[in-house]
Amino acid sequence: MDAKQKSDIKEKIISDIASIEKDIISLEEKSQPITPDCSLGRLTRQEMMQEQQLYLHNLQENKKRLNRLRFALSKVDNEDYGECKECEENIDFNRLFLIPESVYCVSCLEELNGE
Repeated sequence: MDAKQKSDIKEKIISDIASIEKDIISLEEKSQPITPDCSLGRLTRQEMMQEQQLYLHNLQENKKRLNRLRFALSKVDNEDYGECKECEENIDFNRLFLIPESVYCVSCLEELNGE
């Protein structure tokens, strides 16, 4: 991977981090507990509680991805960034650009997932 590609990926990581941080703030607001005295009908309250669970799940997933992206940002300038942890071959640039926190190439990931 050349310096331009690494620079592009670094910019993408920074952009993704900023976007996820905004999403996390929004999800934290939306996932606040629903008060029992909420003047809603039973069905509506249940729907709100289910929606809250979805927000909580998305919040957890975003926090996990944020951590992976921050780790990738700390490693992007290293010589071994973009190297598959399994086969030690270079991960395709397009994959890294889409998912900069990738640590496995597509082939190894499919093998690890049993596909």
